[in-house]
Amino acid sequence: MAATKSQGRSFGLFLVGITTTCAGIALLPGGLGVAVLIIGLVLLAASFAMFLKLKPLEGKPALGAQPAVMKLVGAALSAGGWIVALFGLHLTASVGGRLVITLIGLAISLFGVVFILPSACNKNAIWKS
Repeated sequence: MAATKSQGRSFGLFLVGITTTCAGIALLPGGLGVAVLIIGLVLLAASFAMFLKLKPLEGKPALGAQPAVMKLVGAALSAGGWIVALFGLHLTASVGGRLVITLIGLAISLFGVVFILPSACNKNAIWKS
């Protein structure tokens, strides 16, 4: 997950802090919940302070500028396919009709995710320059 030791320590402390905070929220009605919540919030604050002290990674970024329109089209197709599947369930009462409409919506989503979004991200990839 992390590229350096300090990133790993910060991320590990963040995971412990967020888990402790969630446990504190879950135990809040009890007497121990407030203490656990405060400890979790302190750990989260410490991890955020450690994140701010990290040096930025140096070197060329992995991806260049990507075409925004292609990414938007891919995201729209992905979301649109799920909308077709969701609202298509209300168009017919038969199981076969619902299955066909759902498969069409899934195909639209997969086309956006498998073909459009990767081609948008690979358009200006670092290995092509």
